[in-house]
Amino acid sequence: MRRPGPYLFRRRQQGVAIITALLLTMLSVTIVASLFWQQQVQVRSMENQRLHLQTKWILRGALDWARLVLRQDGIDNRSYTSLSAIWNTPLAETRLDQYIERERVAGEVFDATLSGQIADATARYNLLNLADGRTIIPGQVRVYKRLLQNLQIDPALAQRTALAVASAGLPPAPQIPGNEQKGSNGEPPNPDSKAETDESGQPPVPVPVSSGTVPIALTQLDDLLAIPGYTVEIVNKLRDFAIVLPERTKVNVNTAPAEVLAAIVDGYSLSEANALVARRKQAYYRQLSDFTGQLYDKVPVKNTFDVKSEFFLVKSRIRLDRAALDAEALVQRRLDDRVTTTTLWVRQN
Repeated sequence: MRRPGPYLFRRRQQGVAIITALLLTMLSVTIVASLFWQQQVQVRSMENQRLHLQTKWILRGALDWARLVLRQDGIDNRSYTSLSAIWNTPLAETRLDQYIERERVAGEVFDATLSGQIADATARYNLLNLADGRTIIPGQVRVYKRLLQNLQIDPALAQRTALAVASAGLPPAPQIPGNEQKGSNGEPPNPDSKAETDESGQPPVPVPVSSGTVPIALTQLDDLLAIPGYTVEIVNKLRDFAIVLPERTKVNVNTAPAEVLAAIVDGYSLSEANALVARRKQAYYRQLSDFTGQLYDKVPVKNTFDVKSEFFLVKSRIRLDRAALDAEALVQRRLDDRVTTTTLWVRQN
């Protein structure tokens, strides 16, 4: 048998060398591609962070602009708040391309837009009105029950909601011995409660809470889902008509929809409220008597309505290339000597 010659060994060695070189080349290409990919991911991450930060600054600027508009409206119209004011004009989608600091690339399409709207939060019924501390207010429960009926929602939810609000309420402040003024039931009188009691004929209902339980207070409308009987569909149906504000408030009859107006007036139908809203566009109410004079002997529930507002919702929609931000903020406007505005919270979607 013939042994392989030197030439054959050299051919085999050359083949192994070629394969080894190819493997090393593939390995090098893979490593380099991996490094480039990691670098690209890091660059994209940094770009996303920059876009996110820029949307935050745009949102901050939008809120500052909204607060300025609300403050100026408060200075111009201290006694009443109406839908004819400039704050009620929606901000259409506005391009911000020229205001964004970035490197320009020829032929690149870079979308940067801002849109938004200011809404009167006190045009909606405030669920915190259902109780004063841990005391349910029957007149307010009646108002909320009528609102639910106007929206074709189970009115039995009104009492359950009032119980939930009262259970999470703060107990009355301790009185100095010998200085407390007690009513017939031995409790300190509450002006709002007494007024609504005289009208409805029903006394306020204290809600006892055991010391071992810690009820969770309502902070937003979605918290209603924790109350038996509420569903996502019901909560969504309530969004334009009910709200949870940081303190008890009155409904602004200059901005409230017909469903809310019909709820705060005893014996008022939804059709009558719609007619009232149509007449309101001709002349807004500058004082309480202007509103009651339009009711034709119908009587609104006491301590439920006003003609000015102190809480507003500011909705913003920001689009910045790949980044998007939808936000809603609650702004409080105090109609004091200086007319101050404060952003209470911002919720982002």
